[in-house]
Amino acid sequence: MSMQHRETSWSRREFVSGVVAGTAGLLGLSPDRVSAEPPPETKSLRLIQRTGVDCISPQHIAQELLSAEGFTDVSYLRTSGRETEVERALATGEAHITMHYVPALIAQIDRGDEVVILAGGHVGCYELFTTKRIRSIRDLKGKPVGVPGFGTVPWQLLGIMMAHVGLDPRKDMKFVPVSPPEQAALLVEGKIDAFFGFPPASHEFREKGIGHVIFNSAVDRPWSQYFCCVVAGNREFVSKHPVATKRAVRAILKAADLCALEPTRIARALVDKGFTKRYDYALQTLQGLPYGRWREYDAEDSVRFYALRLFEAGMIKSSPHRIIAQGTEWRFLNELKKELKA
Repeated sequence: MSMQHRETSWSRREFVSGVVAGTAGLLGLSPDRVSAEPPPETKSLRLIQRTGVDCISPQHIAQELLSAEGFTDVSYLRTSGRETEVERALATGEAHITMHYVPALIAQIDRGDEVVILAGGHVGCYELFTTKRIRSIRDLKGKPVGVPGFGTVPWQLLGIMMAHVGLDPRKDMKFVPVSPPEQAALLVEGKIDAFFGFPPASHEFREKGIGHVIFNSAVDRPWSQYFCCVVAGNREFVSKHPVATKRAVRAILKAADLCALEPTRIARALVDKGFTKRYDYALQTLQGLPYGRWREYDAEDSVRFYALRLFEAGMIKSSPHRIIAQGTEWRFLNELKKELKA
């Protein structure tokens, strides 16, 4: 093993002891207090592993923290990364808890899926890559824009962003259904003028000089002021297992803090555990996304913000008030914020 790898890599024992011991002090929660809580109603927890999606790293590296919370059977449902797979797994209970995009979850709640949003996750994981002739969102009027399909997150995001600058996405945008692997080539060929990139693919696009970025949700307002990904659960699981839900959410939020504070070690752990392939891309993602914002931002404000944008753009039928009333549960987050002194 090289010296560089020794400096950036943890053994499993070091990872467990460092994470469990370190985060307790970091977050102001003593191990004695955790052990004094009722044990989880179930020792089994199923999360989702998304191929080619680095922004949900907190749940990917939370396994040891979940073990410390009393879960003895933690498994990851492998998916291709397609949103529909994630949404189906969460709605059916095949997966219990996952981090996922706010607009996608709002759309699920709108159509009656059995999902509930529990806590904020992180801010800013999507960037808009365009041809050189596009300089602003308004320039996209009438231009071909690549999306994986109608109803997908890129379709939602582009629609609400156009509506935000006074355009009508139903009339002013030319959506072109294109699979993600084809988008970069079509942009270079000039067959589409824009598409959304998500890490780690967005790092590869920049490295290869594909297009130019006119929008980054981690820094551009108002989008950078709201969570783009949140923690959500299957409604039946959350209802039947409130203690397990709280413990699982706590582990994921602790893992989010670790992503913010120890990006080099977490990036190496993600590669060593097989959740991503390239250390440099994983590190760029961890350093570029403000994972610690779950303590600062109001998750309900983020749901309200996106629900209003989607409602005004005609992409959902439910009002923001109804989405919040039917599809959110903040008691676990509120309790954790008090306990963790957020």
